[in-house]
Amino acid sequence: MSRLETARQMIAHYNAQDADAYVVLMTEDACEAGYRGAVVREGREGTREGLRKMFAEFPENRAEILWSNELGDHVVFHERVWRSADAEPFDVVAIYSFEGDKCSRVEFVR
Repeated sequence: MSRLETARQMIAHYNAQDADAYVVLMTEDACEAGYRGAVVREGREGTREGLRKMFAEFPENRAEILWSNELGDHVVFHERVWRSADAEPFDVVAIYSFEGDKCSRVEFVR
C-alpha cells in the first residue's frame, strides 16, 4: 500500500470512528500535533484515547479530503471537517509523515 493509500485509509477509519484501526497504521511512538507546535496526542495509545474522547464528544464528526499529494515520506491533505451535521465545517491542511509504511506524525495547519 502506498503512503497516500495508507493516509486515505486513516481518514476512512477516522470517519468510521474506529480509533483502533486508525492507530494500527501508525508507529508505536507516533503523535498528532499542531503544525510546528504542541503535541496534542502522544504515542499510539495516546492517539487512540484522544480519538475515542473526541468521537464520544462529536459522534457525527467526519473529514473529507479535498486535495491530496504524496511527497517523499509525506502525504499532504487539504481536509474539510464537520463536527456535526449542523455545525459549520472548518478546513485544515494535514501533513502525514511516514517511517517506512507506518505514519509517525500528523501535523495540522489550521
